[in-house]
Amino acid sequence: MGRKMKDVLAKSIIYLATGITLCVLLFIVGFIFVKGISLVNWDFLTRDYNEKVFYAFVQEEVVPMTIDAASLSQKDPYDKRYESSLEGPIYIENIGAAIAKVAYKNNATEKEQFVFSYIEKDSPLLSAIDSTGKKLSIGTDYILESINGTDFEGLSLEDVAAQINHETGELKIKVVQPGGGVRSNIITTLYMVLVSLLIALPLGIFGAIYLTEYAKPGRLVNIIRFAAECLAGIPSIIFGLFGMAFFVVALKFQISLLSGSLTVAIILLPVIIRSTEEALKTVPTAFREGSLALGATKLQTIFKVVLPCAVPGIATAVLLSIGRVVGESAALLLTAGTVAQIPGTLFSPGSTLTVQAYYVAKEEGNIELACAIGIVIIVIVIVLNILSRITSDKLNVFNKK
Repeated sequence: MGRKMKDVLAKSIIYLATGITLCVLLFIVGFIFVKGISLVNWDFLTRDYNEKVFYAFVQEEVVPMTIDAASLSQKDPYDKRYESSLEGPIYIENIGAAIAKVAYKNNATEKEQFVFSYIEKDSPLLSAIDSTGKKLSIGTDYILESINGTDFEGLSLEDVAAQINHETGELKIKVVQPGGGVRSNIITTLYMVLVSLLIALPLGIFGAIYLTEYAKPGRLVNIIRFAAECLAGIPSIIFGLFGMAFFVVALKFQISLLSGSLTVAIILLPVIIRSTEEALKTVPTAFREGSLALGATKLQTIFKVVLPCAVPGIATAVLLSIGRVVGESAALLLTAGTVAQIPGTLFSPGSTLTVQAYYVAKEEGNIELACAIGIVIIVIVIVLNILSRITSDKLNVFNKK
């Protein structure tokens, strides 16, 4: 009876621990989604974080309004940074669009702005071009600042509408595309994953091959394994300090994508080495002996027999590495920077999604936007893991054939 009670108690503890773990995970993910899902839309994914100012050249053309006044009054800009509508909207026929005066909040500042609240499908705004003749896209939440050099600051909505109606011919319109998006952060994160894996994977795999296939058991091998395990437990900020001192300052790579990738590659090496080493050890010794008996060299045996059999373990190392790169922030703050832009070269700075989430949460106190970025991070990790798993499965099928 006592033994049975102990089994029941042990099983209850196991179930309780599993339930607590699952609840904590669901609570964290649920909190992120509840807080940030309202901000996630197509514009959030395709726009940069910083505002983009440009001049659009538009040929004035009278376009009658095709909706009634009641419907027009309900056309409000959907960007959540427009705190409230102050005036309008008013439809302007010679640009085929309606404008409204709103309270526009940009980070910690708030000011009055004029925005497009409705654009007709035949509006000349949809055929706008820049000074080079490149076609521009103007949306219903874009800010209108001036036309033909006339600044609208301090004017009423009626004055602005009258000024636009007064203009004829080609119109030069100063427009601001709202920021708040994460396009550049997504691209920078993918660049960081690609470059760091291109550096770390070959080094880690070859290091594991040496430890498993060539190194003789002894003090040196034990020291190398111990060093790798110690590196895996060192906080990433230490790697960031090293990367800043060595890659940024000593090698003069500056704060850049390359400095960040090299630093993250060092962080990934222990994970890749240990995972790949364990995968190589699972390959039966008979496979090696059979290959050598058939006349293959040791190098041919490793690359033709051992490595293909270890693909699942190497795929696991890749999965863990992707998650580590995407989730890294401390080291990248010191080496890659916090500039929300797409790096033009390897020597350009850039901000990953995690760094951007830290910035908006810490510097701006915008928890909702940080949670929205967190949703994007979760989705990217899931997608990359699925792609890695599919690739691993395909390689396994190919090897079996």
